[in-house]
Amino acid sequence: MKHNLILRVIAKYLFPVIALFAFYVQFHGDYGPGGGFQAGVILSVAFIFYALVFGLDTAEQVLPHNVLRILASTGVVIYAGTGVVTMFMGGNFLDYDLLALNPVEGQHIGMMLIELGVGITVSAIMLMIFFAFAGREKS
Repeated sequence: MKHNLILRVIAKYLFPVIALFAFYVQFHGDYGPGGGFQAGVILSVAFIFYALVFGLDTAEQVLPHNVLRILASTGVVIYAGTGVVTMFMGGNFLDYDLLALNPVEGQHIGMMLIELGVGITVSAIMLMIFFAFAGREKS
């Protein structure tokens, strides 16, 4: 396979821009369109782009399958853990008002945690699906 130098150089510059946009969507989701799901998909697209340009083997060295499993599980734990913490504080599952003294601040903290968990999980699962369809899934 012939390597395209121009494509590789452009990819090295585009990857951080795509990842930065994903983080913008992640943390701006409270104030405008976006949130965890969209940010997770955008971040996974950055890694898929990396895999297409530099090869699956190189991408798997950057993000091994075991790391993706841990990230997917961590996102679920963040999501569920936020709900369990609010239950231990005397409220209902995902009752964000209890996470701070001010209910509005509690809502903000709760939504940020939930969206962070969703973003991590979606990104990891999308990459696991990509590697599975690319024929590189390892159990």
